[in-house]
Amino acid sequence: MLLSMVAGACQSGPPEVQGGPPPVPVELQTVQSSTVLETSEFVGALEAEDRVVLRPEADGRVVEIFVRPGDVVQARTPILQLRADRSRAEVSGAIANLEAAQSSRNTAVARLRAAEADADRAAADVSLAESDYRRIELLVSAGALSRQELDRARNRRDTAIASRRAAEENVRAAEASLRETESQIARAQANRNIAVEDLQDRQVISPIAGVVGNIPVKVGDLVTLSTTLTSIIQNSTLDLNIAVPIERSRQLRVGLPVELLDEQGKPALRGRISFVAPEVSSGEQSVLAKASFTNDGSLRDGQLVRTRVVWSSQPGLLVPTAAITRIAGQTFVYIAEQPEVNPDQPTPPNGQSGQPPMQVARQRLVQLGDIQGNSYRVISGLQPGEQVVVSGVLNLTEGTPIMSAQAMAQ
Repeated sequence: MLLSMVAGACQSGPPEVQGGPPPVPVELQTVQSSTVLETSEFVGALEAEDRVVLRPEADGRVVEIFVRPGDVVQARTPILQLRADRSRAEVSGAIANLEAAQSSRNTAVARLRAAEADADRAAADVSLAESDYRRIELLVSAGALSRQELDRARNRRDTAIASRRAAEENVRAAEASLRETESQIARAQANRNIAVEDLQDRQVISPIAGVVGNIPVKVGDLVTLSTTLTSIIQNSTLDLNIAVPIERSRQLRVGLPVELLDEQGKPALRGRISFVAPEVSSGEQSVLAKASFTNDGSLRDGQLVRTRVVWSSQPGLLVPTAAITRIAGQTFVYIAEQPEVNPDQPTPPNGQSGQPPMQVARQRLVQLGDIQGNSYRVISGLQPGEQVVVSGVLNLTEGTPIMSAQAMAQ
């Protein structure tokens, strides 16, 4: 504390002072040096660290709701189910079509292998017929065989070549058939994936961990792609958005302390500026600043809060607001001073009068700065160590005898 309390409650009446009015019981505080803050108050809006609005990815009727507002859920948690009878049938049909296409592919593979085997045999037959033809041609040239045998060999060779061509055509046809079945499989897989995705779209899941917000729909409602089902809010950490006037932009910087204030205007949570926008809001002529706060459970996404930015801190003096009086637009305090000693008055033995110490109130003009809590910053008019009156001020005038209420009670 900047000022130490030195007085208590009055428990007995003030003693009479010889030749003058009785002293007024007051409470005093000693002015002490302390840290003075330069601050500005704003109204800011809290924003959740992560917030997702859930909408359906397909039109349908709500058949089941798995959670309640306020539930804490993990990522991939089912939130709501839409009617999926038709989607399940489409998935079953797509799977059956895919299985049929895969069976056709297996058949096409078997046909291709058979055609390739026939082509290999036909090629071997051509090779053998060609060899026989050349051998018989040599024998005919030598006169060992008749011309008729050569004609038969040529015929066998031509027949084998034709069979090989037919086998090669069968291979190409089997390959084309296989490619077609593979295309059918690809289409069937795509249709199956679409059907599965459509079925999955009928179940709404949470993409993040967080707290479930309000659920405005109920079982039986028909929803569309534009219907808001609920929201998932991750508010363990909240960002505070503050619009700082352009006049303060030169002082605004990352790292400045920021305080969230409670209903009495006292700091409840403390954070620091984490972001300063590089541009100015043209409409409001302000600069957006953000500060992050760990949520203690009392804060909500979208909540408006009182906040205070601490621009600087420096040594200085504070005086309680209760000590201030205002006259003609000026501010004053009463300080306690020792009364002037009358040299004609005899001094009690050992300096003891039997009465509590008495002082007088002196009015002092002070210049004040910003208010800080329940005190004003003192710019001029007071010095450390001086005692100011903080209670009973309305009963005082310049030179009024005063006495500490605590001293009177002794």
